[in-house]
Amino acid sequence: MIVKEVTAILEELAPLENAEGFDNVGLLVGDYIQEVSGILVTLDTLENVVDEAVTTNCNLIVSFHPIIFNGLRKLTGTTYVERVVIKAIQNNIAIYSMHTALDNSDKGVNSKICEVLGVLKPQILIPKTNTIKKLTTYVPVESAQILKNALFEAGAGNIGKYDNCSFTSLGTGSFKAEEEANPTIGEIGEIHFEKEAQINITFSASVEKKVMNALFKNHPYEEVAYEILTLENRNQHIGMGMVGTLTNAMKEVDFLHLVQERMNASGIRHSQLLNKNIKKVAVLGGSGAFAIKDAKAAGADIFITADVKYHQFYEAEGKMIIADIGHFETEQFTKNLLVDYLTKKIPNFAIRLSESKTNPIKYL
Repeated sequence: MIVKEVTAILEELAPLENAEGFDNVGLLVGDYIQEVSGILVTLDTLENVVDEAVTTNCNLIVSFHPIIFNGLRKLTGTTYVERVVIKAIQNNIAIYSMHTALDNSDKGVNSKICEVLGVLKPQILIPKTNTIKKLTTYVPVESAQILKNALFEAGAGNIGKYDNCSFTSLGTGSFKAEEEANPTIGEIGEIHFEKEAQINITFSASVEKKVMNALFKNHPYEEVAYEILTLENRNQHIGMGMVGTLTNAMKEVDFLHLVQERMNASGIRHSQLLNKNIKKVAVLGGSGAFAIKDAKAAGADIFITADVKYHQFYEAEGKMIIADIGHFETEQFTKNLLVDYLTKKIPNFAIRLSESKTNPIKYL
């Protein structure tokens, strides 16, 4: 396989278009056409991770966090970022990062946290907007189903737990072909009327290129009439954080102990306990304090995240518990998720879970 084939598989799980605008995702170092000898999956790409990749003959590192975030103005080896990039280039190792593209996936970081903690039926906490588009096009009635099938195959027509979704209305289209035209139906210079189907179908912005290719490849007309609109609908399958419920309500302290054990947390910073049971749980891996109000609005009894500042704990306002278990701790199982995913997709390929330690925070 080449790098591009591996990244295409990863982008089925977490399309790069779904990453946040501030982020730096995708192939950060290397060449898309480079042949892959092995894949090393890690949370962070540090020098020891590159060394591990060299030792294990893995020339593609799939990393959650991007090693290059704010850009590089020089490569002199004076910072850890520069040294990692230099070492990767010297050893012909490609580095690919997913970060908020995977954060925003309903099968990504926060889904994994819910799985580990036993949180059931998780839903997106902050659904993303401007990620759903709508295509309207017009096609001869006899060609409508063929075109719809092609659009479905390209990824259009998925709404929640339903696929092959569309709306079709019938009417009459008219056109007159000019001298240089090559009409599929009708005669040059004459106004032609055709019974047509108007097809309306929605799709995720991440598959727009595939949908448009399918439209032009399978539409019978020389000139395709179509409209694309970006909808304001909230996407229930793309967005930050998740919220779900426990099978059985638990006492606050008991649940916090369960979180500490299952998430391997050295300590938990939390707001005041409220002396009520925990049933509804909201989670957001990484720095998630910005979602405190969303967790409260969702009716969560506890919000598990990281990097909460002193005054932000006050925002619990006696309505829920805010629990900061550590940045690394909330995201640590992400690499396991990616290894499992890649192993299922390419089972007869060298995929390794990095054993290198990358957590920069230590505890007494």
